[in-house]
Amino acid sequence: MSSNDLMIEARGLKRTYKARKKVIEAVQGIDLSVRRGEIVGFLGPNGAGKTTTLKMLCTLLQPTDGEATVAGCDLRRDPEGVRRNIGYVAQGGTTSGLARVGLEIVSQAELFGIHSTEAKKRGLELLHALDLDDIWDRPCGSLSGGQRRRLDIVMGLLHQPALVFLDEPSTGLDPQSRANLWNHIRRLRDEFETTVFLTTHYMDEADSLSDRLLIIDHGRIAGEGTSSELKARISGDSLTFTLRDNEEAAKAGGVAGGLDKAANVVVEGNVLKFQIPEGARALPGFLKALGEQNIDPIGAEIARPTLDDVFLTLTGRSLRD
Repeated sequence: MSSNDLMIEARGLKRTYKARKKVIEAVQGIDLSVRRGEIVGFLGPNGAGKTTTLKMLCTLLQPTDGEATVAGCDLRRDPEGVRRNIGYVAQGGTTSGLARVGLEIVSQAELFGIHSTEAKKRGLELLHALDLDDIWDRPCGSLSGGQRRRLDIVMGLLHQPALVFLDEPSTGLDPQSRANLWNHIRRLRDEFETTVFLTTHYMDEADSLSDRLLIIDHGRIAGEGTSSELKARISGDSLTFTLRDNEEAAKAGGVAGGLDKAANVVVEGNVLKFQIPEGARALPGFLKALGEQNIDPIGAEIARPTLDDVFLTLTGRSLRD
């Protein structure tokens, strides 16, 4: 892959702090790449280094060591160039509740040297694209939570950045507003050809939106790949069988233990549980083997791995811990 295809490329990025005469390594030399036109989800439990990494990539925090190119600009040598070419939508939002939408938009655009006439034109176009027509003269504080988050995105796109950072974009929104916002985030990629780097605490959001996921823990990248790739790396699908009695369950457990690639075989009373790759494909052969032992299950379930399972496997804790 050529460097022209990469919107973010970081190598050995570090950030250390000194506290009470101790050196704290918040980020311990991470490598990461984001391709042009991707939506990349950046996940990590609290204290993992996620926010520190985001702030370094956005030039809000200077790296202690390492190097990175962001939106075609060197993070260390040209931080102003980085800021000119990225959009940043903070978790807490940036608009004043008392100010009118149009004034906020024009004021934000002028910070990037955009004339007020062009700012209004771009602002109205973006408001229309994000289904925010007819709010130009309304106070920001009169908007719903979902409308205000979309307005935050408008503010981050006024200078037409090739790359936008979204920090917890749907925090505090109701399920309907979240789903609506997801559609608009996809449109940033599909219609505006914007590369999106987002942090989130919602697994369903990461699973639904992200072309690729980066998981950080203890200041290092613990895993990366598509949602399907990450799920395939853990022990496989979970199969649960209910047998007629404890004796049948014990016999079925013995059969499961003899299966190729079966793992974590557990028998609890008359219930058998184990994991195996491609559970749906393995199921017919397992049932045939049980039939040869005159064992007839009275219930069966297959559960695909979730991103929660992946996260727990890679970090040993849940995302909200």
